[in-house]
Amino acid sequence: MTTTLAPPAVVLDAVSRTYRSRAGSVAALRAVSHAFVAGTFTAVMGPSGSGKSTLLQIAAGLDRPTTGRVSIAGTDLAGLGETALTRFRRTAMAFVFQSYNLLDALSAFDNVALPVRLAGLRVEPAAVLDALDRVGLRDLARRRPPELSGGQQQRVAIARALYARSDSQPSVLFADEPTGALDRSTGRDVLRLLRALADGGQTVVMVTHDPLAASYADETLFLADGQVVGRLRHADAATIAQRMSELE
Repeated sequence: MTTTLAPPAVVLDAVSRTYRSRAGSVAALRAVSHAFVAGTFTAVMGPSGSGKSTLLQIAAGLDRPTTGRVSIAGTDLAGLGETALTRFRRTAMAFVFQSYNLLDALSAFDNVALPVRLAGLRVEPAAVLDALDRVGLRDLARRRPPELSGGQQQRVAIARALYARSDSQPSVLFADEPTGALDRSTGRDVLRLLRALADGGQTVVMVTHDPLAASYADETLFLADGQVVGRLRHADAATIAQRMSELE
């Protein structure tokens, strides 16, 4: 019986990023190559200054590599101008950050719909409610952020990231320390949600400093000095913490 491997959702091919300043050049990434397989959950870890945030920004097209190439769902980002890249990010990528970036004056429903409204597109209420349903907040659609817990606010942010005007879903969801502002219990709720999304076919790439958060991922990618220095698959928090201690 032949096993068919899932295609990569994101491919980094010999990606380097150098920042220049009066003090000289700093290499944030050094010839990083990695394929994030579609429908998997990957955690990216490393000491402070290891390049993990730079990797996320370049993989998401928020920054350009100095050398190397990045492709998402088969599209080479180097071939896109800034306007085309912005449009591509709106359809192919979703983003969740440590800060929820919700407007307190708007309901959960309106916060999810806001990016579409700002883009001048028609909001489809059923699709907004579907996005809230996916994160378990359909019944709280009319509540404003101050009426929600921190974990619920982060789930609204995830629903906003996943909201699409069709049945499609983004090729990849990028998450930067999504549980950093949450207590351990509510953080686990968000991680279980990200795990469920990946089990449902969504590709998730998450930067984190927390071994427990990384233990929810299929694979943990370790960076140090701008290079990939190790990988662990389906590792528990203790194993991940031990590997991190060897890098610090």
